[in-house]
Amino acid sequence: MTAPDDPGLWFHRAPGPPRTPRLRLVCFPHAGGTARLFDGWRHRLPTTVEVVAVRYPGRQERLDEPCVESMTELADRITGALAGYDDVPLALFGHSMGASVAYEVARRLEAGAGPAPVHLMVSARAAPGHGGRTTLHRAADEVLLAAVRRLGTLGGVDPFAEPELRELLLPVLRSDYRLVETYAPAAGAAPLRAPITAYLGDRDPGCPGGRVRAWEGFTTGDFALRAFSGDHFYLAPREAELTSDIAERLAPAPVATARGTTAT
Repeated sequence: MTAPDDPGLWFHRAPGPPRTPRLRLVCFPHAGGTARLFDGWRHRLPTTVEVVAVRYPGRQERLDEPCVESMTELADRITGALAGYDDVPLALFGHSMGASVAYEVARRLEAGAGPAPVHLMVSARAAPGHGGRTTLHRAADEVLLAAVRRLGTLGGVDPFAEPELRELLLPVLRSDYRLVETYAPAAGAAPLRAPITAYLGDRDPGCPGGRVRAWEGFTTGDFALRAFSGDHFYLAPREAELTSDIAERLAPAPVATARGTTAT
């Protein structure tokens, strides 16, 4: 049986030839989402960037495991699995719920639980303490689904329209909402040292720009905010633009040469 903190259990790599990366981008899916959301990124980002996506328990390859409903437990376990990934620098990208998880993992890594990330990228998520409180995880099925549908659909597909898929996916969605809605950010937590880039869709009904901009107060490093055309799931139709922006932000800084010119 695979140990709970085994990277092979927690992290998914899109199919393809092995790479020798200079940087590893760890991607965190949204509530109800899966690691395969990021499969296309491998072909869009430079070959020097390895994309690994987090496999949350309770879905796909981990369907026989219970979902994790505590942010503390989930962040602790993912951090433990990342501890051995110290061969190259890490950057973190999280979408929606995944942004909160990525932030909590970044906090733990910077506190000494593993290699500190060089960049945190958060998408379609208000900064901790700025999103308001909801209790949708306790609502009736149709109320919860109506709230999710109001945000938009991933690739124009509503997976809950099919009764068999709905039966499989709804408990996972509810568990993830319970995790998000019971998450209480640590009071007085020190800002991260890593720079933060925040992304959002300009028509996202659940994530106003001001609440996303509040991430600026969670780092002592650089901060940037970038909006794309789209709703809460803008990252699917805008994948090429988003990954291009990420690649630029993760590119190595120019190195000064002896003659005063620069090289990359």
